[in-house]
Amino acid sequence: QVQLVESGGGLVQPGGSLRLSCAASGITLSNYAMNWHRQAPGQKRELVAAIGRAGDSTLYADSVKGRFTVSRDNVENKMYLEMNNLKPEDTAVYYCQAVGGALGNYWGQGTQVTVSS
Repeated sequence: QVQLVESGGGLVQPGGSLRLSCAASGITLSNYAMNWHRQAPGQKRELVAAIGRAGDSTLYADSVKGRFTVSRDNVENKMYLEMNNLKPEDTAVYYCQAVGGALGNYWGQGTQVTVSS
């Protein structure tokens, strides 16, 4: 059974930092490109960051460039999102996604990030 489990969310003040983790089981993460998405209340789910299978290519939404860093550890079967200088508009549920083409696509259950003073 494939599972993606996000952790590391919480309440943080503006300007603060959080590090999200996505732990995979039931799949070999190195076979999958990985994405972080987020969805704020009443908003569509949006792509925040993406990382290639080997971790040598990344891309970011304009709204998080320079503040967020995506990384992965294929040995530990995990992906991370380092979030710095957080803003209230970063408040959302954050989801990780494994994209494997013919191997399938999988989603985690999400972790809540709230940025508020």
